[in-house]
Amino acid sequence: MSLFNAYLALSGAYDADIERDVPCARLTGLRVGGPASLVATAHSYHALARVFEILKQEGVPWVVLGRGTAVLASDDGFPGCVVRLGREFARISVGEGDGLLSAGAGALLSKVANAAYQNGLSGLEPLTGIPGTLGGAVSMNAGSRRQWLGERVQSLVCFRPGEGMVRRQGSDIEWGYRRTSLPSDELVLEATFSLDPVGKPEVGDRSERELTKRRRSQPGTRACTCEVFLDAGDQEAARLLATSGVAGWGVGGAVVAPGAPNFVANDGRATAREVLEVIHGMRDKVKEAHGVQLKPQIKFLGFSE
Repeated sequence: MSLFNAYLALSGAYDADIERDVPCARLTGLRVGGPASLVATAHSYHALARVFEILKQEGVPWVVLGRGTAVLASDDGFPGCVVRLGREFARISVGEGDGLLSAGAGALLSKVANAAYQNGLSGLEPLTGIPGTLGGAVSMNAGSRRQWLGERVQSLVCFRPGEGMVRRQGSDIEWGYRRTSLPSDELVLEATFSLDPVGKPEVGDRSERELTKRRRSQPGTRACTCEVFLDAGDQEAARLLATSGVAGWGVGGAVVAPGAPNFVANDGRATAREVLEVIHGMRDKVKEAHGVQLKPQIKFLGFSE
């Protein structure tokens, strides 16, 4: 692996911004983590293809990040390249009277939801108030056990490094609670949603209800994880945690978020190791209290174990 050669080659890539030794604390919602060796922000499809071509050629490991809300980065950082999607992948367009809305994987969820609202299109209200970008939300099929984003996907444009783009129909993809049948080596670049034209007032009311519900169940602090654990069958992870004695518990600067037991917050001093200790403690307390082994939904970046 040659990070230096990769940096030199990537620095000449058209329509891409390349940085070295960028703190993962700048790239993730929890604001912890050591340096990523490289960060490549591709602003076009051709730049993205070139980035992956060089990374493969130099044997550099990579990970794609949006806002990093579902990622815990190690204090040691990531000895590879963080790939981010730039300008071309943040576009949003709405069809004329057909109920279709298309958005790039780099578009903020808040902007996608607002575009649907401005055009009186219903179906994406559950995205209201969620931080992050569309690509991650589609890849993990964001939503609840009863309602998820994949139900509204008409089609996807995906990218397989080394091979190119492929279009997939939403009906050909298996969607489930926090999972899809998309190949693990494919990146979502764009999604088209089939929505219901019901008018702005109704969409606005539904969005406000979603936002109120989210404010009641999620922490107000900015520096925090997404929901740490998946629900266990028909048992809500938040409820299991709330009845396991985790409220207010923490290690160093990492603490279970007040009033939101399935979130870990950073008081400004936390390290990734402390966050990991809190996550392990939350899991162990639920196991002891309820005999249920919760599974984390956040991804761990740069950890050796």
